[in-house]
Amino acid sequence: MAWTVVRSAVGLAAAFGLLAVGSVQSPVQAQGQAQGQAQGQAQGRVDARYAVTLGGVSIGKGAWVVDISESQFTAAASGATSGLLRVLSTGQGSGASRGYVVGGNLVPASFAASVTTDKKTEEIRMTLGSGDVKDFSIMPPVQPDDERIPLTDAHRRAVTDPMTGSLVRVPGAGSPLSPLACQRTTSVFDGRMRYDLKFAYKRMEQVKAEKGYEGPAVVCAVYFVPVAGFVPSRPAIKYLVAQREMEVWLAPVGTTRVLVPFRVAIPTPIGQGVMVATQFITSPPHATASTGPKTQ
Repeated sequence: MAWTVVRSAVGLAAAFGLLAVGSVQSPVQAQGQAQGQAQGQAQGRVDARYAVTLGGVSIGKGAWVVDISESQFTAAASGATSGLLRVLSTGQGSGASRGYVVGGNLVPASFAASVTTDKKTEEIRMTLGSGDVKDFSIMPPVQPDDERIPLTDAHRRAVTDPMTGSLVRVPGAGSPLSPLACQRTTSVFDGRMRYDLKFAYKRMEQVKAEKGYEGPAVVCAVYFVPVAGFVPSRPAIKYLVAQREMEVWLAPVGTTRVLVPFRVAIPTPIGQGVMVATQFITSPPHATASTGPKTQ
């Protein structure tokens, strides 16, 4: 039972930055406010590499590239188990999302992911519009379970896909690295389950990647709230719901108002699960001198 909980917790950590979990506003809200926003928006790119550890022991690696232009965005990620975890369970995955920038907000249009373990390969495809899931497929299909909370069409409305959900756009004109970044609840549909991630401000930290970004990060507490498509009696679900010490550290994508995970920490029964950026190289739209955080 403990190992099932550990795998689920570390998997949730990886979801924040690699296979995706939101925006400060839902896509519906973003489109509704588009008319009042300025059309010119900052552009940026981040090329990040992550290491995943459990109790200080290396168990995985991942890569994530996010591109944000004036009118659209793309995100592509890949990850794989490594070190001790490969002895117990092998796995690798990749995913990608794309969408539009509407009034400065990120509105998802499509999401796809493929995850392979030593037992099976799972393929997920999803198209979205105006914040609703228009079409999706998952192979193999979800197995019937009398205890599973049913998913309805309503659960696939006003949601984001898990990867777009990890791109946090902060409204306003002040620094995006502020408590405002944590004042949000993200509604996610991942093809199997509908859940909320509730965030709350904790503190500010200074971070430094081995290569790239050095500067402030805003730290948010994260609370996992399953809504539908899950089995309440499963130990992993119970454990994650009860957690009150999960954290995500957010850092900026260049000069944009978008933040992405730099570090994710989730306690597990056998040690702290941590995903942290070892490389976090951002590319601003124009090369200008800056007295702020280092990006190169």
